[in-house]
Amino acid sequence: MLAAAATTKRTSSTTKQASATVMKRQITARQLRPLGDRVVIKPTPREEMTKSGIVIPDTVKEKPQEGSILAVGPGRILDDGRREQIDVKEGNKVLYAKYAGTEFKVDEEDLLIVSQKDILAIVED
Repeated sequence: MLAAAATTKRTSSTTKQASATVMKRQITARQLRPLGDRVVIKPTPREEMTKSGIVIPDTVKEKPQEGSILAVGPGRILDDGRREQIDVKEGNKVLYAKYAGTEFKVDEEDLLIVSQKDILAIVED
């Protein structure tokens, strides 16, 4: 009985050390691999000032709707077991719906994960 308690205590402390190690490690945007038909987008920053020199405050700025794709998922699985083809690839500039996706921050970079259906168009150069 005493040996079982010691084993449980040792296992518990090992688990805490492992989770602390994971928390210390920083992830980068290049390490993200989205699932299904999702893509990781880096939004294009909006202008801070108009062409005439007027500074635009944060409260008036619109949410960006254009960005560059950093990572692409493999595609969602269809009912028949095949994967849906993804129409975009890494490096594409895209337009996406204004309030689409989930915003998050990695390495002080604002990123967005959106589903392929929320991407409206690919911007050709």
